[in-house]
Amino acid sequence: MTAPAATAPSASGDIDRLSSSVADRLSEVNALILEHAGSDVAMIPAIADHLISSGGKRIRPMLTLGTAKLFGYEGDGDVKLATAVEYMHTATLLHDDVVDESAMRRGRPAARMIWGNQASVLVGDFLLGQAFKLMVAVGSLEALDVFSRAAATISEGEVRQLAGAKNLSVGEAHYMAVIDAKTAALFAAATAAGPILAGASAYRPSLESFGRHLGLAFQLIDDVLDFEGDAGALGKNVGDDLREGKATLPVLLAYARGDAADRAFWERCIERGDVEDGDVPTAVVLVRSTGALDEARRRARGFADRALQDLSRAPACHMRDIIADVVGFAVSRLH
Repeated sequence: MTAPAATAPSASGDIDRLSSSVADRLSEVNALILEHAGSDVAMIPAIADHLISSGGKRIRPMLTLGTAKLFGYEGDGDVKLATAVEYMHTATLLHDDVVDESAMRRGRPAARMIWGNQASVLVGDFLLGQAFKLMVAVGSLEALDVFSRAAATISEGEVRQLAGAKNLSVGEAHYMAVIDAKTAALFAAATAAGPILAGASAYRPSLESFGRHLGLAFQLIDDVLDFEGDAGALGKNVGDDLREGKATLPVLLAYARGDAADRAFWERCIERGDVEDGDVPTAVVLVRSTGALDEARRRARGFADRALQDLSRAPACHMRDIIADVVGFAVSRLH
């Protein structure tokens, strides 16, 4: 079937309409999340619930539910795959916090701070296993292929980031490859699920590309917010990326555009891990004064525009417009 001609939808910057339109299915996802996180080993549901119930927006599972609805899917595979998406995302957060030695996640102490690194890694592995059980239950080899590839890609991104950690010479290409793998791959899998489940695989490349570009825009804004967001709203401390030695795009741009004193500052903080009191406000001044934050936002908007172009290839309908709102939200959010 050929998609009807349509102009790219405009995005208003709101996820409330998507949340409302899939509310009944999302409640089923939340119930399935609790069901499959259960275990006779008490530590497993305790750690899983600590993160899953801590206030995440459920954007990825909502996108799976929304794209399934976009193509008229009526089974229960969307609920299973949306749950699998949230499990995969939660597992990556548990693993990330261990690798990054993070102290906070979603406004709470990171699970590793309560139960330790070993338990966090192992429960993350458990959730990945549960995700794949749900994928198998759906019975779609195409969906299983998409999600298994995403899982492998995310792991590659983690290793790539680790290999280039605390290194300002890795460059923008390295950074983009990391966020393409770590963030965009799961967004792409989440949005590819709808056309696969609905038997509309002809639309899969466009929807997969939509998710990928949306994920890139989302992560770029995340990295901007690390310098100018509100700690209470972010659920983590402003400047955490700096403290963890992450050479994000704003840092790489500020480093390249700065003078010798600026570069020495970034080398001390990022490469030597020597972050002193007052360094975060200094970093904020540098990423602003060099135009690094504005450039990162500009690039995020560029990926958002490409996401909307991808989405315009899907059938024109009210649901498509609702999904387009998520694009605007991704680049306009304050936390």
